[in-house]
Amino acid sequence: MYLFDLTLPTPAENLALDEALLEATEAGELSGDVLRLWEPQSPLAVIGRASRIADEVNLTVCQQRGVPVFRRTSGGAAIVAGPGCLMYAITLDLANREDLRAIDLCHRYVMEKMLAALAPHVAGVTFQGTCDLTWNNQKFSGNSLRVKRDHVLYHGTLLYDFPLEMIADCLNHPPRTPDYRQQRDHTQFVTNLPITRDQLRNSLIETWAADKPLPEWPEKRTADLAAEKYGTDEWNAMR
Repeated sequence: MYLFDLTLPTPAENLALDEALLEATEAGELSGDVLRLWEPQSPLAVIGRASRIADEVNLTVCQQRGVPVFRRTSGGAAIVAGPGCLMYAITLDLANREDLRAIDLCHRYVMEKMLAALAPHVAGVTFQGTCDLTWNNQKFSGNSLRVKRDHVLYHGTLLYDFPLEMIADCLNHPPRTPDYRQQRDHTQFVTNLPITRDQLRNSLIETWAADKPLPEWPEKRTADLAAEKYGTDEWNAMR
């Protein structure tokens, strides 16, 4: 697996890069699986592909605090991220992994790899709901995917030193919740995993065997997607 550790200057570019990696692998421009790591330089909210902003985001608070709201290419509910939240993205070739075309099996495959990476550092980490990672029954990682014909993009968040009150302030209670949440509000439901950024990064690289630097990346695709999609209200505020 290739390792690609790159944070671009803007949120639009960073979200675009995840999709560009998927598009490039699907188009045959990149060959091989990729692990990308990045971390936002300032807070942002990101909603799922089909989310309604007003349902999931407290726009008044976000506007007051200068927290921009973006829409990602994958599904799922809204998140708030920023410094103290490591972001990862994985592209997987499905040619030799036909079983991963089943969404539930794909979730389980990635979540079990993530558990294997984290378990040596923090006891009691578990996989709950559709694709949540929890510690002490509190969520520290939310994840989602986008499947194309022959490849999948799987990406998510890893809270390790994030101001959790920002999540409660910027997000509404989600319209859909897993049973294990038991209707807890954000302050009771989310947590930081007691682990350092270096431990997180190194454990992911080791577990995914991401031991090769990515020789080239889809820079033009990323720039085009950032300008034409992720940097536009037509996409971000479409519903």
